Amino acid sequence: MTARFYQLPQGNTVPVLVVCGIDEPAMMATSMSLQFGLPNAVAVRHTINLQRQQLTRTVSDVMGVLEYEQIDLAHTCVSCAIREDIVPTLERLAALDRWDAIIACLPVAAEAVQVCRVLGNTPRAVRRVDISAVVTALDGTTVSEDLLGEELLCERGLATFEGDERGVAEVACAMVEYADVVSLSETPSSQENALVAALARPRVPMIDDPALLNAVALATGVHRHQVTEDWVAEVRRGELPDMADSGVWRLDLRSDRPFHPVRIHDELMILGGGPRRSRGCFWLPTRPQDICVWDGAGGQTSVGALEQWAHGQTPLTRLVIVGLADSAGDCQEIEAAFHRCLLTDEELASRGQIWEESFDGLEPWLGPINRAA
Repeated sequence: MTARFYQLPQGNTVPVLVVCGIDEPAMMATSMSLQFGLPNAVAVRHTINLQRQQLTRTVSDVMGVLEYEQIDLAHTCVSCAIREDIVPTLERLAALDRWDAIIACLPVAAEAVQVCRVLGNTPRAVRRVDISAVVTALDGTTVSEDLLGEELLCERGLATFEGDERGVAEVACAMVEYADVVSLSETPSSQENALVAALARPRVPMIDDPALLNAVALATGVHRHQVTEDWVAEVRRGELPDMADSGVWRLDLRSDRPFHPVRIHDELMILGGGPRRSRGCFWLPTRPQDICVWDGAGGQTSVGALEQWAHGQTPLTRLVIVGLADSAGDCQEIEAAFHRCLLTDEELASRGQIWEESFDGLEPWLGPINRAA
């Protein structure tokens, strides 16, 4: 074995490399590669046993297992327990001042965004760790199935809490979009490679062999929290980067007009159905203050109310939809459905952009209509 010497930046915080994914073997191969590349790092792995309602934490370094603890989650929210145990564990290990870096392997199907936002919102002066990289690990043989398929996490035995009805594609797409690097267990097809590139932030590298990950480079810090947050934001106003000529298509549908509350319900299957990734925001004349969120993948779509438009902020309706070439024939139908959802000239002339209604039929998804006094 050839010894590899490296020097990480010295400072008040310890770099953390976060590994997430929906395939345990791919995640483990990625984590092991990172640990091999950083021999003076400590690895923290969390797993969930939903049947036993237990979160298991394993801490190890090159000398072996240092901690193994099972935490009872019977009387608490699993997602909150993950966040509350992971971050304190990272801070505690950093405080020991024994390792140059920490590799945090999250539970399968747990998203890195939760940990990153907790640390990103913590003042740097009081925290001991910084996220240096988010690595999303995927099975290279099932890329299109994982990113565009209809299967639910619970159908794969990957649910992280009771009643977890999230789709595999919904979670996997979000992980790719939040990643600083995508680690594939093996080389996917050129079309699948283009799909990952279309979802990922521009210039995010894709590695088709976990053994080729440059752990030292990642530990020096490639994660830019605000840049990443801007890319995954529900409200995006800037232009999207050009796509390479490949087997993937993208629609960028936008308007300053609101959706009609009835017609959006009628067109939901066309806009959000099929093997596609769609996300963005919209607004409604019945709820002009609310930012409504659109999040779809693999034929399943979620809509909800995020927050309110800031004072002076112009409301926006924008959906970005990505699919494979074999479904490109649907683009015209999708675009037509989008425009059918928008208020017409006649509706704007007769009723305007703000409607005084106490009910619009979208309460099951958006909650009751609330108006400021």
